[in-house]
Amino acid sequence: MASLTRLVERLGELGMSSYEAKVYLALIGAGGPLNGYEVAKSSGVPRSTVYETLAKLVARGAAFETRTSKDATCYVPLPPNALLSRMSREFEQSLQALRAELPSLAAPREAHLINNVNGYDALIERSADIIREAQRDLFVSIWPEEVGVLGPALADAQERGVDVTMLVFGEEPEPVGHTYRHRFSPPDFVLDYLGYRLFVVVGDLRQAVIGGMEDGDGWGIYTDNPAVVLLSTEYVRHDIAMQLLGEQFGATQVTEYVRSNPEFVHLRAARAVRPPREA
Repeated sequence: MASLTRLVERLGELGMSSYEAKVYLALIGAGGPLNGYEVAKSSGVPRSTVYETLAKLVARGAAFETRTSKDATCYVPLPPNALLSRMSREFEQSLQALRAELPSLAAPREAHLINNVNGYDALIERSADIIREAQRDLFVSIWPEEVGVLGPALADAQERGVDVTMLVFGEEPEPVGHTYRHRFSPPDFVLDYLGYRLFVVVGDLRQAVIGGMEDGDGWGIYTDNPAVVLLSTEYVRHDIAMQLLGEQFGATQVTEYVRSNPEFVHLRAARAVRPPREA
């Protein structure tokens, strides 16, 4: 059972003040009408404030006044399910209004963003935003560790009609959309010269997260810069094309060629360096 403190916080997230939430919880826990003194005693809200708080709950329809046999004013709550349904409708109406009105207030962008993103959780959260916002297509280069976190969001995107193209290093997970496995550059080979799990998510060819993951940590950027987004998309496409060529001409032969050919060795000679973390 959730603690009262957490319930007060949850109701606060939906627009109730702390006092309003405490009073409402006291009313639904009473099992019958309460007068102002009883509400103050059971909720912990000061008597000097409790009647003002009750009036606010009555005004928003979360509580009702009632009369006892002694003609005293008491209060009963709107049942929880009814309150939550009402809050849900109001919240959705507000969201719809904001969707319609906010874009018209946005000034034209003078520059595109390239923002640093520090930390594993921050990278995952920003990538999930891109996946959830995608309407047409997603290009993803990912490792099994991150598929385990972002897989449900990717599956949801596919179900709503987004064209998902995903390249996975390591063991192939449950496929989502067009899923390809990085077959001729094994994960240990990639980690040896990169030093981290390279991670790319591009949504609708307009925004991208690019980063590196290692030892539960992560770093990277979020951008809507068209040049960087295009470059990220072409990286995923090119890497998938290489996998298809490897399958056509033999993954073993391609792997040996990449590891031994002097030109490929030269291309891998410059090791990636993790950027310093921001203070």
